[in-house]
Amino acid sequence: MRPVTAAPVRTAVVGFGISGKVFHAPLIAADPKYSLDVIVTADPARAAEAARLYPQARIVPTPDALFALAGDLDLVILGTPPHTHFDLAATAIAHGLHIVVDKPFVPTSAQGEELIALAADGGVQLTVFQNRRWDADFLTLQKLLRDGAVGEVRTFESRFEWWRPEGFGNWRDSVSLAEGGGILHDLGAHLIDQAVQLFGPVEKSYGETANYGHPEGADTEAFVSLLHESGVRSRLWMNGMAAQVGPRFHVLGSEAGYTKWGLDGQEPALAAGMTPSDPAYGVDPQESWGLLGVDGAAAPVPAERGAYPEFYAQLAAALRGEGSLPVDPADPLEVLRVIEGIHALA
Repeated sequence: MRPVTAAPVRTAVVGFGISGKVFHAPLIAADPKYSLDVIVTADPARAAEAARLYPQARIVPTPDALFALAGDLDLVILGTPPHTHFDLAATAIAHGLHIVVDKPFVPTSAQGEELIALAADGGVQLTVFQNRRWDADFLTLQKLLRDGAVGEVRTFESRFEWWRPEGFGNWRDSVSLAEGGGILHDLGAHLIDQAVQLFGPVEKSYGETANYGHPEGADTEAFVSLLHESGVRSRLWMNGMAAQVGPRFHVLGSEAGYTKWGLDGQEPALAAGMTPSDPAYGVDPQESWGLLGVDGAAAPVPAERGAYPEFYAQLAAALRGEGSLPVDPADPLEVLRVIEGIHALA
């Protein structure tokens, strides 16, 4: 493995759909600890857009063309569909490149175990982009729990819902369960990860799934119930066809509750072209703050600032031996095992 020096981390982004264009490329371009050197996309329109937005980057059509440039790179970011992750990550590791895999990590836990072992043997760093750990509402909830604001937590509800009956218009509409498709893989990777970060390992799990979308696709709606070893019960909903959405978070404790409506604003802000250096980036407007207290005596809680750039800040430190990875790949591997168990019984 080539050590990463004090120079910017030389980076390639594979894929320029929602993941590469909205999340990874803007975050890398905004961080002086990185240079965005290569973007991989075979789509002519996306290639033209990538060249316009990032004129310093080399646009190549295939992963093979990327790996031919491996000697000039340090890090590869996979913003591609989940069924491509294993082969692309394994190839990056074989070239001695550090790797960020978008979630869902890989279709199966066996593949995840193998990639983690390959990275360890190859002396490269492997992490997974669990960016929802840096949502404004999640950071706010973490702080409230650290402060004991609701007392002893008894139940936790988390929802990621929207009304999009026409579908995503990308791989999420048709990729099979065996290929890592479905809303439980896609959004469950976030919601289960958040629940585990808040309340610890899962002792028991139960789930329900349904498919109201593409006839050859995987689940479009899911419900998950987790009993954590801590005794907290998490109930999680994922639905892309919700005509009326429920609260994003609903936490009930022995002293108070906390309810938050609406999704974090960083994704739409990045999609609209806002950069992380903008003073308004990551700031939740007051009208969307969550309420803390009991019925009749609940007050809005100022939101923590959303911080997706923190993922790459922590990764840069880890690549230089100055800190831990932002996401230990063992964490999404455990989440994947929970998802597999639910699919096995659903």
